[in-house]
Amino acid sequence: MGVAKRTRKFATAPPLQYVKRMIGKNDERRKTEVQKKQELELQKKKEAAVREIPQMPSSMFFQHNEALVPPYNVLVDTNFLSRTVGAKLPLMETAMDCLFASVNIIITSCVMAELEKLGPKYRVALMIARDERWTRLTCDHKGTYADDCIVERIQKHRIYIVATNDRDLKRRIRKVPGVPIMSCGKGKYAIERLPGAPAS
Repeated sequence: MGVAKRTRKFATAPPLQYVKRMIGKNDERRKTEVQKKQELELQKKKEAAVREIPQMPSSMFFQHNEALVPPYNVLVDTNFLSRTVGAKLPLMETAMDCLFASVNIIITSCVMAELEKLGPKYRVALMIARDERWTRLTCDHKGTYADDCIVERIQKHRIYIVATNDRDLKRRIRKVPGVPIMSCGKGKYAIERLPGAPAS
């Protein structure tokens, strides 16, 4: 004969009417009056918050920027310089041929820092950027990311034409009304969003 298995007996569960319900952590009854007041204040602040719309510059007439007059100020980006070197185009003369007007080439210290970081491959572009004919703008922000610097600058002062071949930067600039974009391709420069510009 085998040994009989002992089964463990558990206490019988009390009927449901005697079980106490636990109050959850986020239940309103557990919150103190101080917490309730803080939440009410936050809700009132959110409701009362006024959304500010940035004021448009006085030179803007809808999408038309009246501040853009010759001599044009052209902010040059890093890859525009490298593409110009690759296409063997003279920077000043080609920009003047594109716009049919005199041009001030402007290079920010962020663009110079980016070119210096890129190393010996971009030494010709760096040599062109160091030319004394161009105007140098010093940046007062942290970091050396030229795209953010250029976008921030054109939002403050809409007196520039931005010369770039960077797709992401072009997409960001197109969101700012009244800022034309110059790009390099097929042996010449092309301009977009400049009213009265010749077809390129």
